[in-house]
Amino acid sequence: MRIAVCIKRVPITGGRIVLTADARAINTQHLGFTMSPHEECGVEEAVRLIEANKGDSVVLTLGPPEAVEQLRDAMALGIDRAIHLQTDGQEWDGESTAAALLDAIRADETSNGPFDIIFFGNESADSGGFQVGLRVAYALNRPCVTGLKRVTLEGSSVRCEQEVEDGRDVYVVPLPAVLTVKEGLNLPRYPSVPGRMRARSKPVADVTPARPAPRLELVKLLVPAGQGRRAESLGSGAAAAPAVVDVFQKAGVL
Repeated sequence: MRIAVCIKRVPITGGRIVLTADARAINTQHLGFTMSPHEECGVEEAVRLIEANKGDSVVLTLGPPEAVEQLRDAMALGIDRAIHLQTDGQEWDGESTAAALLDAIRADETSNGPFDIIFFGNESADSGGFQVGLRVAYALNRPCVTGLKRVTLEGSSVRCEQEVEDGRDVYVVPLPAVLTVKEGLNLPRYPSVPGRMRARSKPVADVTPARPAPRLELVKLLVPAGQGRRAESLGSGAAAAPAVVDVFQKAGVL
């Protein structure tokens, strides 16, 4: 079995996100970087499948020289080797990113045979484009299932499950396939010290793709407004009892 995982170096998003003055990028001055969380689950799933079925696993990223940190993190978790499509650090649009990844995937498949599964995160944690995996699948003419919370091999097919309201949608598609996964697909392991030591000696192939002229334009990014918090006084003493009962009824508790 051969599996590829495409990841992205993104700012750590646990804190407050601030945009640049033109609202076209995240201000990363005071932020660290990590692997996009959806893709972390893709890496974990790839490692589990290779552990169970043997074979070869590859992690790919398009990003600045510093993105090798995220490639090493993936290899510390068990991925066998990496391909780094090195850029000058500027953000590439979804179309250009897909084209660069596609060229690298095709080159690797020419040398080593087709990938049975190519994992993508459902969307990156920064720009949230939702399109790179779909573009690669379309170009490769392979089935693509998105937003997955469970992946199970069934012979020469893969069973894919999406969470929907009141249940799950299930798709069974033939291999090879392209799958985009969501956080919660699995519980990613932490890299061990021996794993990090082994990752230092695993091969990273460096490629410098030519950036095509952009045909898509990023207008601006938006940081979704938080839900916020509010408090409401229901009164005091026995007089507040009817209001409390009303709140419980609306919440479905009573």
